[in-house]
Amino acid sequence: MRVPHFVAGSMSKPAVPAFKAQTLAEALPYIKRFHGKTIVVKYGGNAMTDPALQKSFAHDVVLLKLVGMNPVVVHGGGPQIEALLTRIGKKGEFVQGMRVTDAETMDVVEMVLGGAVNKDIVTLINQAGGKAVGLTGQDGAFIRARKLMLRDKDKPKQMLDIGQVGEIDSIDPQVISVLEAGGFIPVVAPIGVGANGESFNINADLVAGKLAEILKAEKLVLLTNTPGVLDKHGKLLTGLTAKQIDALFADGTLSGGMLPKISSALDAARSGVKSVHIIDGRVEHALLLEILTDEGVGTLIRGK
Repeated sequence: MRVPHFVAGSMSKPAVPAFKAQTLAEALPYIKRFHGKTIVVKYGGNAMTDPALQKSFAHDVVLLKLVGMNPVVVHGGGPQIEALLTRIGKKGEFVQGMRVTDAETMDVVEMVLGGAVNKDIVTLINQAGGKAVGLTGQDGAFIRARKLMLRDKDKPKQMLDIGQVGEIDSIDPQVISVLEAGGFIPVVAPIGVGANGESFNINADLVAGKLAEILKAEKLVLLTNTPGVLDKHGKLLTGLTAKQIDALFADGTLSGGMLPKISSALDAARSGVKSVHIIDGRVEHALLLEILTDEGVGTLIRGK
């Protein structure tokens, strides 16, 4: 993994300006290549809870916007939801990487994702010099959803009801397009709206993947708490194809919360998103390292 070498004291002072100039020169072709392009970023994990990582993420997003790209942020908020559930004496439950969401849990999800977390991210980006606008899929009904039923792994003929968890019916890109045209950075909470106005909790990785597909994004970048996709020996895998991913599913290498992440990445790549990356959100400025340097960080997912 490439790590920036601008730690204080790690080089002599005369070398610092030259290093900075080299870094800027390296970024130039990427700035030209991705100018005017949409980049969807799934923001989650430690990057959302560590103050230093929060700050570096916000600065990365603003810089991408200032050099002519169109970043769209889709965020999660699992730890924050879990913390509030614990405070009210409720235990979170997951099935196949999806949060079981009864009516009470849905109230918490809306309060955390559509309220506190979304506004915190908007504030961070605005403090870094950007113009962020927070919204959920309920705003303008731009994410329409239906109830998700999961197939029981042990009894394939049976379906599991996990409550107000949704899958995406459709996404109307008009709201995002209007915000982008006005110079704003959309920050999207993954809550959808059903045909009867009911709210649905949707996995943020799935929303990011579908949004990248609908917006014809140049890149989909998923921040996570690992260096990327790892094999059973802890080795980083990259350049993964659909066939290789199927094999990783079959032998149990991919499980839990990585399941929806990989599925959304693969679907996006197959649907025309030019490159999909799962990167380590614990590395400061991971987003810039991935997009603006010769050596990306993390796992590349290919559609074919």
